[in-house]
Parts: sequence; C-alpha cells; structure tokens
Amino acid sequence: MTMSKSSDGIHKNREQTETIQISCTINDKHMLMNLAPATRLVDVLREDLQLTGTKISCGIGRCGACTVLINGELRAACLTMAYQMQDTEITTIEGLSKEDELHPVQTVFLEEGGFQCGYCTPGMVLAVASLLRSVKKPSDEQIKEALSGNLCRCTGYGGIIRSIEHLKST
Repeated sequence: MTMSKSSDGIHKNREQTETIQISCTINDKHMLMNLAPATRLVDVLREDLQLTGTKISCGIGRCGACTVLINGELRAACLTMAYQMQDTEITTIEGLSKEDELHPVQTVFLEEGGFQCGYCTPGMVLAVASLLRSVKKPSDEQIKEALSGNLCRCTGYGGIIRSIEHLKST
C-alpha cells in the first residue's frame, strides 16, 4: 500500500495491489486505466492525467470547483470514485473547447470578467455550458439554480451573471 498526499492535502491510500480496469472516455479520448476502486476522479484527472483545470476545494461536493460533466450531467469529481467511471464519457474544462477554439462560455467569461482568481471558474463555466445546452435563453431563476452548486468567494457573482446575460442576448 502506498500513501500519497493529494493536491488538497488529504492523505489517501492508493492501493497498488487491488485495482480494477476502468474503460472510459475523457475529453474525447478513450482511456483504459488500472485504478483502486475508491480512487477519486479528481485525483485521477489532476495527478494521473495532469488535467489540472478541475480544482479541489472543499473535497465534499459542496463548492463546485471540481465540477465535470459525466455523460452530459454535472458531477462533483471529488465524490466520484474510479469504479463509477466505468463506461462513462467525462468532459473536463480542458475538453470543453474544441480544436484550439474556446467554448463560447469560456470566451464570454474572459470578455465580461466572469472570474477573479479563477479557482471556481472551471466549475462555473461547465455549469453554465450545461444550462445553455438545455435552455437557450434561461430566466434569472434558472441561472441561479444552475449556479447553486458553485461557490465563488471573489467576485460576488456580478461578472458571472453579466457573462450569462451577454450570452442570452446573442
């Protein structure tokens, strides 16, 4: 058994002898990995695959910093275990843009100042992209609901809401 310290400072066991083979797609790339069943997706993304856009903050699924899309639905990567990754399609903030072109939500966040420190931004962007995929012109209530799982400690949400309002008007 090996003990390692994840990027959020939590010591975790990464059992090398008891692994399962996981087949999934991450950012349109098929992956075949041998992982301990209880390895957190956020650790696989950040440590094993070097996809560091997915952030770790609370570690208990309350802040949204580790938000990813799994089969098109928002999920907390800190609460998703390796065994839950089997046969799924996972999209991180790195996979949202296509062919070196930013996703429209990423672009408008840059243009409208929808972030300050940037720590919550990947989760916010994925939440907004998910909302706009299902509702083209969301109401204020739908926007608040879509962002309810994401916390920002810097901007007071003004720039984030302004970014979404800009998207609604286009």
